[in-house]
Amino acid sequence: MKIIAMLVLGITLLFSAVDINTAGKKELMNLKGVGAKKADAILAYRKVKCFKNVKALKNVKGIGPKLIKRNRENLEASKCKK
Repeated sequence: MKIIAMLVLGITLLFSAVDINTAGKKELMNLKGVGAKKADAILAYRKVKCFKNVKALKNVKGIGPKLIKRNRENLEASKCKK
């Protein structure tokens, strides 16, 4: 069952962008260069403040411009609700 879920998630990432304001940990971890610690850091930041745009991801400790550039095509930031 886990394998099927991972395949579905992987296929979903091929056809849609990851919304950094709504994505879960597993979805964030499918981004290039994002492991469990960085996904947790993104989620922790999001609890306090939402991302107004993809560039705001650089405000998360451990996330730099290279990571954003590598994933630019797969990232989006939905409208903030805070």
